[in-house]
This record gives sequence, C-alpha cells and structure tokens, in this order.
Amino acid sequence: MTGCMVGWAHTPFGRLDDEDTESLIVRVVREAVADADIGFEDIDEIVLGQYNGGFDPQGFPSSLALQADPALRFTRTTRVENACATGTAAIYQGLRSLEAKQARFVLAIGVEKMTAAERARVPKILLSGSYVKEEADIEGGFAGIFAQVARAYFQRFGEQSDAMARIAAKNHKNGSVNPYAHVRKDLGFEFCRTVSDKNPMVCDPLRRTDCSMVSDGAAAVVLTDTATALGRKKAVIFRAAQQVNDFLPMSRRDVVLYEGPERAFQKAYDEAGVSVNDLDFAEVHDCFTIAELMIYEAMGLTPKGEGARAIDEGWTEKNGRLPVNPSGGLKAKGHPIGATGVSMHVVAAEQLMGSADAMQISGAELGAVFNMGGAGVANCTSLLERLR
Repeated sequence: MTGCMVGWAHTPFGRLDDEDTESLIVRVVREAVADADIGFEDIDEIVLGQYNGGFDPQGFPSSLALQADPALRFTRTTRVENACATGTAAIYQGLRSLEAKQARFVLAIGVEKMTAAERARVPKILLSGSYVKEEADIEGGFAGIFAQVARAYFQRFGEQSDAMARIAAKNHKNGSVNPYAHVRKDLGFEFCRTVSDKNPMVCDPLRRTDCSMVSDGAAAVVLTDTATALGRKKAVIFRAAQQVNDFLPMSRRDVVLYEGPERAFQKAYDEAGVSVNDLDFAEVHDCFTIAELMIYEAMGLTPKGEGARAIDEGWTEKNGRLPVNPSGGLKAKGHPIGATGVSMHVVAAEQLMGSADAMQISGAELGAVFNMGGAGVANCTSLLERLR
C-alpha cells in the first residue's frame, strides 16, 4: 500500500455531554481538512467508522459527515464496522481506494458516543461484539471475557496482577500529559495494584484500573497517495497495513496465545522488511491491561508467558527500549470504540512528525499501531514512518 496521512484531527475523549455523534463528526471533519490544507471539494471519498451496537439511535450516520460543509454534498460515503477495530477498518478501506486509484483524497473518520446509553445497558451492548451463542451471558460484559482470558493466562504462566498494575500505572502516567485523554492523572503503582473503594474489583482478577473506560470522542485522518503526499506540508506513510481475523468463538481458539495478533504483527514486519527491534514506539490495544501484557508477546518483544518482563524491567516505559502507549493508551486516553483505531493512528503520526509535545519520544522514526476487535479476533497492525 502506498497511502499516507497528510492531515488529522482529534477531539478530547471522555464524557462529552455537550456533544452528540453528529457534532463530533462535523468537528473532526472540519479540523482534519483544514490540517491537510485542502478544500472540502478535494475529498473524493469518506469512510466513517462507528460501532454503535445500540449506543446511539442514529443507525445511519455516514452522511452526517456532509454536514461539515456544503461542498461535501454528493461525496460517496460509507460506514464500516469491525468491533473495536472499526477505526482502523475505516482507514484501511480508504487505503484500498487509493491503491485502486478510485480516489486521490480520502477522509477516514472514527466516532463513538457511548455515554448517552443507560450505563446498565453498556455491558450488553459491548457483548454484542462477542460470539453471542456462547458468550452473551458472561457476567461483566467484555470485562468478564478478558477476566476469563486473564485467569487462563495466570493458570498457565503464573499470577500477573502486579505486572498488570504496572501497565496501568505506566499508561496513566503517560496519559497525564495527553490533552486528549479521558483521565489525565498519574495514579501510581500502589493505587493500581490495591483493591479499594476507589479501585474495586470489577471482575476477578480485573480491577477498575485494569479496564478501559466508557468514553465519547472522534478522530479523523486525510489519506492520499505517496506522489501527492510528497507535495504536502506533512506526511506519514504506511510502511505496512495488515489485518488478520481469527475465529469469533473463544471456544475455537487458545485465547492466551494471541495467534491472530501475532500473525498480524509478523505479516506487517514481513511487508515492511523490519522486526520488532526496529520499532521506536508502539500504540497498542490495551482495552484491558492483560491485553497489553499479551501483546508484548504477540509483537515479539518477549517469548510466550514472559510478557511481564517487558513491564517489570521498564522496557515499555517512555525511556525504555520500546515505549508502548506513550499516549496513555486506551486505559488512560479512553476507548470510544469507533474512534479508537483512528485515534491511535493520529497520536502515532504526531510522534513521527515530532509534534507530540509532552508525549514525544525523542528520535521516533518508525512506529507501530495495533488495533484489535474482540479478544484477538480482528487484528490490525500498521507500521508508520515520516515520509519527509
């Protein structure tokens, strides 16, 4: 693929009571087009990523993007959905349009308004992204699913609650300087490891600090081909963009091996001709801290069952050998489902352009984004670098 990001936008994530799906979309469309220094009339295609699943009564949102400016009227626009990998699905559809020479500029948007739904309904809405024939009655929603994964991991490789608490503490520390983040507070390791009134056990062994939050937000990127990107004021190229899907039922997979994520990383490394040792940072899908722990292994940072080494020995800290989630990740930044994948690409692009401010990793030249739908079902790995 030869696509590049040449403009982007990102709202704050959190409980945004003054925003709805439409206002969030319109906001990032206007800001991303302005950031790319093009006109609305230059956009050939719009791809909107939104999971919804019952969060929002507006079930046909794609043309809401046209509300941003009259010049967008009659632009082809499609909504895509791939659970928590929805945002990256929007970007990858845009890349395919560029590759097919069906567009010169594509606007990829991710959005979710989660907090308008009754809180008691949220776990069931989220579980619609699981294999409902077998998993719809798991207590605790997706926290219950990842609690099962964590218990299976502990049984095979040993108890890792402290490693998970270190991941939470790292990501909250990183998120404390992220202006987009839902939670901008350095909670510390002791708070994250200790079960308390403020950090209760959500679903054993997952504490509240092990779980990403219910958030609202949106992000957008303007995509174009490499030849066009060479003439833009900024450009981040996709060295690789790989998607691997696994079986939906957990009963058909060994859920602690993360074979789908591992294959997605390996295919991306092969496409780009690099290895994990060439990465300068990674933004990965820490919907729950056990997921980040297992992603260390899937990306090849450690052997299977040894992911705790990466956090215990400081490898994934901002000053470590491979900083992971310098933005604070989903854990601190928030996880508005449809927006998450686009958000991850935006913060990675800012790193590569040297414009990440307090989040900046010095000398960042090659970054990875790993966005995941379900418990290792839809697995998307992008490898990104600055074009010029």
